[in-house]
Amino acid sequence: MKKSDLSSEIAQLENLYRNQNSKVHSIEQELKKQEIELGKMDTKMDYLLNLLSESYHMTYEHAKNNYFLEIEPELARLKVNTLKKQIKDLGQVNLTSIEEYKKVSERYEFLTSQEQDLQKSIEDLNSMIEEMDSIMIERLKSAFDKIQEQFSIIFKKLFKGGKGILKLTDETNILESGIEIIAEPPGKKLNSIQLLSGGEKTLTAIALLFSILNVYPVPFCVLDEVEAALDEANVDTFGSYLQEQEEKSEFILITHKKRTMEYAGTLYGITMQEQGVSKVVSVRLEDHNEE
Repeated sequence: MKKSDLSSEIAQLENLYRNQNSKVHSIEQELKKQEIELGKMDTKMDYLLNLLSESYHMTYEHAKNNYFLEIEPELARLKVNTLKKQIKDLGQVNLTSIEEYKKVSERYEFLTSQEQDLQKSIEDLNSMIEEMDSIMIERLKSAFDKIQEQFSIIFKKLFKGGKGILKLTDETNILESGIEIIAEPPGKKLNSIQLLSGGEKTLTAIALLFSILNVYPVPFCVLDEVEAALDEANVDTFGSYLQEQEEKSEFILITHKKRTMEYAGTLYGITMQEQGVSKVVSVRLEDHNEE
């Protein structure tokens, strides 16, 4: 059962308990009032009968038949009997209700204390989340600005001109914002990156990759046929830039392009000299270049 359901049930039990006590008290008060009035009426009736007989020399039957009374004794008796029956229908007074109420009250106080502790924990957690969000926004904005700057520089270098821009789709909500890539190679003005050729998209992606690596360098990087869609001229551009970055990181490049292999320091290949037996072959191109 949820805490909110238990609290609601406790509140309903308390209201029911108060309502029942209030009804018993009201009925008892009304009963006492009617009994007092009945006694007064009997006394008054005896007095009036005596007074009627002594003062007016009249009998009760004569007065009843000839004069109007404000209240009839039978009506009073009927009301008393009705109230007594209602009290009987209520049953016996629950003498253990006070002890039960004490237990329920203690349980309620315990749950209330637990709820307050939980509410404080929620507030503390929300405060931590807000603080973390603030730090994340600050760091993300700083990282994005640096990557955006590097992307613009590397894009121009790889395309030998043009314009490459990174934009946040929602600057008011950085943590959930998307990133829009604006790529305009030299001599082209495109409304969408989807209009770029396969090679231009590849070169744009490479520019984005290296802009991130320039901001956050890594010891080594594995590139799996990233230049597959490039022509030979752009492969040379890619290879030259890769050589410029080799002092910052070690690059492992998987490729099938011979032109790309010319920029490698060491080549590793798999050959099968015998049926079913593969062998790794390596060549250090740096040593051959020196010779």
